[in-house]
Amino acid sequence: MAKFDAKKHFVKKPAYEVIPTMEVKGRQTAMTLMSNNLVPGSNFYIETGWVFGMPDPATHIHEHVHDYDEIVIHLGTDPKNQEELGGEIEFVVDGQPLTINKTSAVYVPKGVKHGPLTWKKFSRPHLELTIMIGAGSLAEADPGGHEKRREKK
Repeated sequence: MAKFDAKKHFVKKPAYEVIPTMEVKGRQTAMTLMSNNLVPGSNFYIETGWVFGMPDPATHIHEHVHDYDEIVIHLGTDPKNQEELGGEIEFVVDGQPLTINKTSAVYVPKGVKHGPLTWKKFSRPHLELTIMIGAGSLAEADPGGHEKRREKK
């Protein structure tokens, strides 16, 4: 077995490759933390973005579906209460609304429609993180269905 080279698997600088389909106030453009472009052969697509104010529009991630399993994580940033999200989000998964107001994770199997995500309240910055299992590129992951919506324009 070849010697493992940790430097080849270390992402020192994220990629900023997701181009939003619309301007959303209160959010930063997502950064890609892992992909085959960043670490060849990783076969994961991981991105994250800060929500630093009440998103406007409140619904900007619409219903979509992926060909890969996805984990959607919402992380609170209060070090004294790490479970407190700092907002309230309605996240519809397969037609079933979930209320997210705590640090949480949702597993969405491939082929399951999910979205929209609608921010109902905001009180503190928080992070949204997605992990696409088996999708190694932006095109495969198509986070939030952005690329498919862009193609329709």
